Amino acid sequence: MITDIVIDLVKIACVLGVMLTIVAYTVLVERWVCAWIQDRIGPNRVGPWGLLQPLADFGKLVLKEDVLPRHVQKFYYTLAPALTMVPALLTIAVVPWGSQLPIAGRMIDCIIANIDVGILFIFAIASLGVYGIVLAGWASNSKYPFLGAVRSSAQMISYEVCLGLSVVPVFMQVGSLNLMKVVEYQAQHTWLILCQPISFFIFVTSAFAETNRLPFDFPEAEQELVAGYNTEYSSMKFGMFFMGEYSNMFVASALMATLFLGGWSLPFAPFNAPAQTLAIGLIQIGVFLAKTMLFLFLFIWVRWTLPRFRYDKLMALGWKIFIPLTIANIVLTGAVLVGLEVMKANL
Repeated sequence: MITDIVIDLVKIACVLGVMLTIVAYTVLVERWVCAWIQDRIGPNRVGPWGLLQPLADFGKLVLKEDVLPRHVQKFYYTLAPALTMVPALLTIAVVPWGSQLPIAGRMIDCIIANIDVGILFIFAIASLGVYGIVLAGWASNSKYPFLGAVRSSAQMISYEVCLGLSVVPVFMQVGSLNLMKVVEYQAQHTWLILCQPISFFIFVTSAFAETNRLPFDFPEAEQELVAGYNTEYSSMKFGMFFMGEYSNMFVASALMATLFLGGWSLPFAPFNAPAQTLAIGLIQIGVFLAKTMLFLFLFIWVRWTLPRFRYDKLMALGWKIFIPLTIANIVLTGAVLVGLEVMKANL
């Protein structure tokens, strides 16, 4: 019992450590990619090739004065950044980052919580993030943060419907809500991006809206709302909003890799079965992280390539196009699965 608790604590520490490290360096990579797209020099002064820039940014945020404006609702104003960041740290618990690691004679599952309703847990916890944004906008007692919070709540609620409906065909095909079984299904058959391209496109696009990234960054639109819901924040409170956004990007990227690109598996690779050696287990983790970082690059690339939508176009895209399309995709998937069962019965 104590050994299991220690193993779980070590897994939590490793996953959060790797996640927060990747989050920090994703900010640096975003600045590099931005500079590359705009044909200019990016961060390259702090450490070799600018690799210590995240440490300098962290020190800057920590050492800045933490201003508490007099006009804010102090309790909710202070609580909001944590409510934004914590859900992203919780949802990573049910995402598998490998199959198994044989360590000291034990087979350790490469997942913190292997539950049968993994995707429902993610949607339930991730939906709490909007409360942090709404509280930040309301508690700031300022027009720009309040407008950003209202925009964010409408946007996130709308696209959570699209996200939920888009993955229904995936779980209809797999027959389980367990994310580990989704990966195992793809390891034995084929990546679900090939079977469910409509679900993949809608899920990826909705993830941009859920994480408030361009072309859907209306809650923070600088030209209209200064900085949106975090306008009145400074120091580490602002840093927690920042980390929350990039943590959500990481979780969304990990989830896309898990649901549609086979997670830790590769087509025709000899290590698609549960790992029997430590080397194969580490290779599977490397494959998963590579796919996750591919989607993180997609987030960055789109931000510095596409302009912002009009707000009415954003809402129309979700309610008038994506939701009918997801419902049609569910019906189509159900018809195909029933047809295949009938064919098997006749044979």
